This record gives sequence, C-alpha cells and structure tokens, in this order.
Amino acid sequence: MLLCFSSSHRTAEFDLLERLERHAPAVTAALAEHSELVSGSVVLATCNRFEAYLDIDEPLPAARAVSTEVVIDAVSAAAGIDADVLRASSAVYYDDAVAEHLFSVSSGLESVVVGEGEIAGQVRRALQAARKAGTATRDLERVFQVASRTARGVKNQTGIMTAGRSMVRLALELAESRITDWTQVRVLLVGTGKYAGASLAALREHGVTDVRVYSPTGRAAKFALSHDVTAVEAEGLLDELAGADLLVTCSAVTDHVVTRDLLAEALGLPGAAERRLVIDLGLPRNVEPAVAELTGVELLDLETISIHAPVEELNAAADARELVDAAAAEFAARTSEQAVTPALVALRSHVFGVLDAEIARARSRGDSSEQTEAALRHLAGVLLHTPSVRARELARQGDAQAFIDAASALFGLEVDDVPTTRTLRAVDDESAAS
Repeated sequence: MLLCFSSSHRTAEFDLLERLERHAPAVTAALAEHSELVSGSVVLATCNRFEAYLDIDEPLPAARAVSTEVVIDAVSAAAGIDADVLRASSAVYYDDAVAEHLFSVSSGLESVVVGEGEIAGQVRRALQAARKAGTATRDLERVFQVASRTARGVKNQTGIMTAGRSMVRLALELAESRITDWTQVRVLLVGTGKYAGASLAALREHGVTDVRVYSPTGRAAKFALSHDVTAVEAEGLLDELAGADLLVTCSAVTDHVVTRDLLAEALGLPGAAERRLVIDLGLPRNVEPAVAELTGVELLDLETISIHAPVEELNAAADARELVDAAAAEFAARTSEQAVTPALVALRSHVFGVLDAEIARARSRGDSSEQTEAALRHLAGVLLHTPSVRARELARQGDAQAFIDAASALFGLEVDDVPTTRTLRAVDDESAAS
C-alpha cells in the first residue's frame, strides 16, 4: 500500500514547514526504524512542502488508520512537533490518491506559484536520494518515474510552466515598487546552490549588474568565478551587509545567516545604505525575522511572498489538470492490472507446461518436428490472448477477483499473491508476442 503524509503551504504555517524541513534527515531515519511496517520511503522537502511517500507493507484497508498513526508519531518524535498539531496541519493520501497527488505536485499544480518549474527537479532529486539511501522500493520507483514523465508532458503540452513564476521572480516583481532603477542596485546574494543560480539569473533579467556573493559554507569563490560576480569572504560580510541595497538569501544552511544583531551592527557602520530590502528565500529561514524591526529594513520572506502569489492561469492550469488526471487514471488502471498478473502467470505456466509435456512425449515416439512444435506454441499463445485481454479488462473495472476465481476453478491453479518485476515483464512480453 502506498501512503503519503503531506504538510504544505495549503495545510500548515511556514514556521511548521521550516521545522519539518530542518528535521528531514531525522524523519527519514525514524521512518526506517519501522521496517516491520514501512518497506520504503521517499522524503520530499521544499520551500513550501514536506512530504513522506511510503511503501507500507500491509495491504488491508483496515491498516490505513494504524499506518497513519505510526507515521504521524514517527514524524512527531523526529521533528519535535506535537502529534495533534501535525494531524491538524497535514493531509494523508492512500494508494491511487498518492499517485494523483504526486503527479499534481511534480507538475507544479500544488505549488505556491502554480506552474513553477523547480518542483519537477526537486521530485527527481528526492527519488535519487532515496535510491542512494536504499529506501526506494519498486512501487515507489514506479510512481515517481511516472510522475516525472507526467511533469514533462505537462511542461511540453501546456503553458503552465511559462504562465507560472518561480518564487524568486515573484519576489523581484514585488520588489519593483521599492526599486526604481535596477541598474543602480547593489546586491548581496547569500547562497551558492542551484537556487542561487536561478536568483542571479532573475536579477540580471531585471538589469542588475553589481552582485556580490557570500557562502556560509565557503563556496563563494567557486560560484563567483563561474558566474562572473564578486566573492565575499567571512571577514568582509559586515561591510557588504552595510553597503547592499538588496539582500537575497537562498542558502541551505539550517541556522540564521543574518541575525538582527548582525544587521544592526552593519547599519551602524559609516556609509551604510539608509534603506535596504531583504528577500529571504531560505527554508529554514536564512534571516532572523526580527530584522524587520530595524529602521530602514523591509523583509520579504516566503510566507509574505506566498500571500501575493498570483491566481492560476485558468486555461493553462485546466489543461495541465486534465493531463494529470488522465495520467493518474492510467496509473490506477495499470496498478489494478497487476492484481491479475499472478493468475495470468500461473495460467500461462500451466498451459505451456502441458504443451511441453505433450511435445516431450511426441518426441519420444518420433512424432514431432520443429515446424509442428512451433505451430503448437503459436496456437497456445493465440488461445491465451483473449483470456489475457479479458483479465486486464476485468482488473481495470475493479473485478480482478472474477478472473482469479475462474482460473482457479477451471484449472485448479494456485495463484501467488505478489508478482515480481520479472513476471510482470514476462506476461507483457508474451502478450505482445501472441
């Protein structure tokens, strides 16, 4: 059974999301401790959501409530958040609803800024991290891979990605009312990751030319060299904070890079800019919220920016939603088909086993030829084609058990419960061949 624990900007305050993101490694480890229930996990932590996608080793519907409580308790203990608060600030999805939700997330339909492009890459990296940690199961691999294909389809076939704007672009649009001439703005960029690169690109699109970069982890020089900006070392941070008109932070560190006391000290230096805008894109926050109390300082953080997120581009969003719904329906149908795969494998094994035995007896009497054997094998495949098609049709209609019962009654077959990847592929290949 697939289960998704989701806490996002739609259900929770940003303070809670920040705490969850900060404790993401601990949550992943806590979930792994419940190996008797949780077969695998993929944790997705972004600037506006925290989600745990889980492969639960319990197919019974009655186990949903138990599994949910185990997951919530594990997250609560790892993140130090009261379980009741988590329940009130999250949503839980099961089975087919997990796929539909993930497809919507990866396509940008659940983002603060509908259609933002960063999320698809974040979903891919979450799966890669799970693979590295050894927590990605076959079912999780399947749903995440289909999610990536769905996101590409949405991007290529709709205008949702171009209609939507990233958080940094939205932040800069909000800043336009405070900045009259971007070419005269002096910017201090804190962070050197992929989001810092996107932020720098957006700044340059607005006409910014004077950019200094600081890295709390000491990577400023390398970033500056590859992006043609000026690096700031730790000993020069105070002076740069004093001189910057705009501070943009997007570092992955978990502690505040800019505190109220640090910025207050910078403001007191000779020649410090009288006013400055601070855009904090970090989660956890890179900037202590109390800096907004300082005279001449205006703070735009993720929570503030999200309030001004634009209304969905209706046509593009509707087209994207249609594609996501279709992908989710097809995923559910293919998942249902897997219920009859063990019966199909058993039926094909039975038929071809009988055929092989008869061919062996014919060979012992000298009555067989290669042409005859090939014709008989082809005939067996043809005869099995219609039952195979009908089995999948029944499964898609939610009546897989009818085929399983029929195969058992007619042929006395004992059907295994869980098909392996190899048997799934074998049935698909044989059906195509016949």
